[in-house]
Amino acid sequence: MKKYTIREVSGFLKIKPYVIRYWEDEIPFIAPRKTNSGRRSYTERDLQILVRVRHLLYENRYTIEGARRKIWAELNIPNPDLKSRIAAVRSDLLSIWSRIKRLN
Repeated sequence: MKKYTIREVSGFLKIKPYVIRYWEDEIPFIAPRKTNSGRRSYTERDLQILVRVRHLLYENRYTIEGARRKIWAELNIPNPDLKSRIAAVRSDLLSIWSRIKRLN
């Protein structure tokens, strides 16, 4: 399976790398793997999602939230509020970790 760097993806999409990184923050299912050196490695699936996001934002004039909801619906993912659920679980884990740390 071919892997792409952020430079290759940004060249293909004709957008700046910082825009892709912003989309990764705002749309949780865009999650490229990182190499041992910390570089992003995009798969064909990541590239297809990014192409779809670009189309929704630039061609159809969706907002980032609208594009996120549209892609959630297209991927048949039941709950579009995943990012807030992840944040809540993270908060709970940090709380538990701090309690364990105090006990030691």
